Amino acid sequence: MAKKESRHAELVSASPNIDAPYELPEGWKWIQQNEVCRLTDGEKISDVEYPYLEVKYLRGNKDKEIITSGKFVKTGTKVILVDGENSGEVFTVPEDGYMGSTFKSLSIQNVDENYLQFFIATKKDFYRNNKKGSAIPHLDKKLFFTMPFPLPPTIEEQKRIINRIESMFAKLDEAKEKAQNVVDSFETRKAAILHQAFTGNLTAKWRKENCVSDDSWEEKTFSEIGASNLGKMLDANKNTGDDVRYIRNVNVRWFDFDLSDLLIMKAKPEEIKKLSIKRGDLFICEGGEPGRCAVWKDNDIDIIFQKAIHRFKPNEGVSSDFVAYSIYYLNQIGKLSDYFTGTTIKHLTGQSLAKIPLRLPSFYGQQEIVRILDTVLEKERIAKSAAEQVLEQVDLLKKSILARAFRGEL
Repeated sequence: MAKKESRHAELVSASPNIDAPYELPEGWKWIQQNEVCRLTDGEKISDVEYPYLEVKYLRGNKDKEIITSGKFVKTGTKVILVDGENSGEVFTVPEDGYMGSTFKSLSIQNVDENYLQFFIATKKDFYRNNKKGSAIPHLDKKLFFTMPFPLPPTIEEQKRIINRIESMFAKLDEAKEKAQNVVDSFETRKAAILHQAFTGNLTAKWRKENCVSDDSWEEKTFSEIGASNLGKMLDANKNTGDDVRYIRNVNVRWFDFDLSDLLIMKAKPEEIKKLSIKRGDLFICEGGEPGRCAVWKDNDIDIIFQKAIHRFKPNEGVSSDFVAYSIYYLNQIGKLSDYFTGTTIKHLTGQSLAKIPLRLPSFYGQQEIVRILDTVLEKERIAKSAAEQVLEQVDLLKKSILARAFRGEL
């Protein structure tokens, strides 16, 4: 094994005058960061196999690559990114290996290394936003070394602060994990609820309480349970008549409508009458995301619908909301796509829509399923939203904890 040491350290001279960013507790003092750390290249080694410790590998996004030479660092070494978009980010090396080319080894002295690492983490955005270079941005080392650093009086006090931070972070990470599990399992829970609904299990209690001994389901095609028609593309340049708003494919969401960007065009009275929207109409996307659908819940108003949207009007004894949930269920289990046409761009034509089979219980059974699904799925959406808010708050809380830590408030 051939060895050649290269321990050249980068260091920027400290300015004797430090502008204190804020007041520190008694016994603390402001120093510059170069008084507690240096950036080194590590020890050059060749003819020995070690993993290449690049960013993607350290983040767990790439498999281990073994190489035979490079800048050797030991397990537990702190390394800092000095090149690239995330310059200033610090990692703890999990195993002996060769340091990636975008890293420098962070040599730390006279301070607890975890205390320094947490402090550097609070400046991550600052370093990222003040990189040098354009083609290959890199860490501004002068900013890094001259950064004012709040130093507690003893190593013991630094360790106490670190223990406090880690304890609080552990509780936040536990909450984050639980919240992430709620978010990740949302689709699975929703699929299970829909399966219960369309196998009849969801209304078992309702049937028992209401002495419904038999609520047998029938399989019927779309053409047997109502009538549908495709919207019409009106020529905005040639058309005359009254101004009227219209919904497009992009305005239809799953179970609701986005009416924030409705467009206006001219349409003749007979066209408005033919294409006007009524309460209870079910609208199904023909293209874009074929099958995406929503029931119009508002009172009748002067809005028409355009090409690429099917309007479905159910027969008596058929619930539009139940049909919408049925389409959604078919889409969730991958059966709806069996009726799409086209190769690159998928469509749900009127002929294909008419052939789609749906299973329907009695009208009262449909209404009960819709009622339960509305309630249960809304609770699930609320739970997911709350979990997503927790995920957003965890990082903010961690930043707040670190800010307090380096003000001596923990």
